[in-house]
Amino acid sequence: MMIEFSFGNFRSFQEMTTLSMVAANIYSKYPEIDENNVFEVSPKLKLLKSKAIYGDNAGGKSNIAKAMIAMLRAVRLSVKDEEVLTKLIEPFRLNLTSINEPTFFQMVFLHAENEEAPIIYRYGFEVKNGIIISEWLFGKPKGGEVYYFTRENMTIRVNAKWFKEAKKFENLAGSNDSEIFRKNSLFLSAVAAFGGVFAKSIIGTIGRPTVVSGLNDPQIRVFLKELLHHEEDRAEVLEFMRAADFDIENIEPNSDGEDGPPESIPEELKQLFLQGNLKIVPSFKTHRAVFNEQGERVGSVSDDIDNWESEGTKKMFHLSLFLIRTLKRGNTLFIDEFDARLHPALTKKIVQLFNSRKTNPKGAQLIFITHDTSLLKPAFLRRDQICFVHKDKFGTSTLRTLVEYKGVRNDASFEKDYLSGKFEAIPFLNRLEQIFEN
Repeated sequence: MMIEFSFGNFRSFQEMTTLSMVAANIYSKYPEIDENNVFEVSPKLKLLKSKAIYGDNAGGKSNIAKAMIAMLRAVRLSVKDEEVLTKLIEPFRLNLTSINEPTFFQMVFLHAENEEAPIIYRYGFEVKNGIIISEWLFGKPKGGEVYYFTRENMTIRVNAKWFKEAKKFENLAGSNDSEIFRKNSLFLSAVAAFGGVFAKSIIGTIGRPTVVSGLNDPQIRVFLKELLHHEEDRAEVLEFMRAADFDIENIEPNSDGEDGPPESIPEELKQLFLQGNLKIVPSFKTHRAVFNEQGERVGSVSDDIDNWESEGTKKMFHLSLFLIRTLKRGNTLFIDEFDARLHPALTKKIVQLFNSRKTNPKGAQLIFITHDTSLLKPAFLRRDQICFVHKDKFGTSTLRTLVEYKGVRNDASFEKDYLSGKFEAIPFLNRLEQIFEN
């Protein structure tokens, strides 16, 4: 379970930025909001079940999602792909100082070993020009924080008491003759690659957050195609879709691209496919019931999902399995463009699924980027569940929660104040009129 995610000098975020899921010491006007929207881990730690991120277009909201993707992929792929850090990590480029500074990532999270009480860990690293500058893992196994390992360039210091399996790699990492322990690979990932049980389990917890785009993402379809071959997963998706008022009887992957290139594509594309230079984006077939004049079901019809289903139906299909699995497993789901193509009543209902003791007993977390201001109600979200991203005239993005704004009461009209520009994070559009007036 994620406690907080921090990053700095990444894309439009020059300064250190923290997306915290820790519940602030505040009270809502409505007591049920505090009861339902917060998950108590311990008497000293309460976490939010959802977090909404608002802001103007091009303000940098999506860069928060991209920062998390960069960290998760670096942890997963740095040992296999020597260029992954260069491909994923881009420093703030609009300042002559920061462009030469390292980019920072850190995640604080809960991790349980062998069904024991979860322990708070924090893991992070700094990258400059595709090279690991520093890396660290700390934990609180006995209450006070201790180091598991620290790294400065290729110098590793391992705490043998708490990270015994990594001690034997302490000197190997600095020998410069290893294909896995490199200056552009993460030490934690390398220990896991060598079979480190504890390292693997920590990486497994770090990698639990899922980041998806609310727009059409071909990678989501690749994921769904594999899972929908399993009858149980397909049944769950269909049940979820029907409950969300999408009247689909069945859905199944199309076979295009499994045995060869589709006949319908041009010959040039077929050759690229056969050479491995072209991947066919998986598609799906949906089935709907056919009724007679008496309202009796007499059969069904099917067609490609892209031919006859609405954009909203496809969007809900893309998100369905992620939502189901996140709630069932108590994981974290980050959705960019959450409200795009969906009815406001549906997006509100999805957030309610997370902000509920009944439907979210394991404390799953939903972080979403949205423009849907109808959710900005004190009877729906706490002030610490609402964030605003704003980009200044120097191109620097900042992230602030509603709690950080002084003078905002727990019964204020959050939506009205936001649209009036009280929290800055809205577009300034007066110049559009000036263009036509001139």
